[in-house]
Amino acid sequence: MGIVLRLLVAAGLAVDAVVHWQYAPDMKYVEGGSIHGDVLFYAQAILAAVVGVLVLVLANRWTYAIAFLVAASALGAVILYYYVDVGALGPLPNMHEPVWYSQKTISAVGEGVAALAALIGFATVKPSRQRTPIHSARV
Repeated sequence: MGIVLRLLVAAGLAVDAVVHWQYAPDMKYVEGGSIHGDVLFYAQAILAAVVGVLVLVLANRWTYAIAFLVAASALGAVILYYYVDVGALGPLPNMHEPVWYSQKTISAVGEGVAALAALIGFATVKPSRQRTPIHSARV
């Protein structure tokens, strides 16, 4: 089951990365905030890709937790910005987009699959053993 979870997380994050990378140029002129929308989309794409590779290479509780945070935050953002016009938040631009299209659906499904698989992975992977430091060993 471990390899299936790894693949689901990595595949979901790969879909997220590809869609964000493809749409980043379209977000360049999103208004508000000091960070442009294209920068956010490129950052999300790179982060999702790196974390997907990490989960494939090092599937442990930490990598699953990070993967969950990356995927769930992206899914939460796409849903929030679809339903609510929150405006610019600090340095973040106003990303409100009350339109749903196929690439957004594909991205949301990938993020949802990755988040769920990462959560299951986090819950099922055994924590690494705690090592006793040498200086605290009894003599």
